[in-house]
Amino acid sequence: MATMPKSATIYHNPRCSTSRTVLETIRDAGVEPTIIEYLKTPPTRDGLRKLLDDAGLQPSQAVRKRESLYKELGLADADEETVFAAMVDNPILIERPIVVTDKGTRLARPAASVTEIL
Repeated sequence: MATMPKSATIYHNPRCSTSRTVLETIRDAGVEPTIIEYLKTPPTRDGLRKLLDDAGLQPSQAVRKRESLYKELGLADADEETVFAAMVDNPILIERPIVVTDKGTRLARPAASVTEIL
């Protein structure tokens, strides 16, 4: 039987259905996560870098491409550092939810991928 993580942190947007589904999945697994509403409390530059590194993601893999700001800033043709800087300056561009447990860090899209670290 798999052991459950001792703790979990979710970078959450309560307005996002995927984020709400992932939060429910974590709770259903018997873990009450630390919830960080990243639009109210965005990660620092170093914090975001660590999240992406730990998840094995480049900024272009963790940016919300459907966000109007993505197009306005011309990020489709931007280099990784430019995309990263835009995410730091505009947390709405950070794809959600990102979940951290003692078993790893995942961008939980699709929502079911969170089970890999629960």
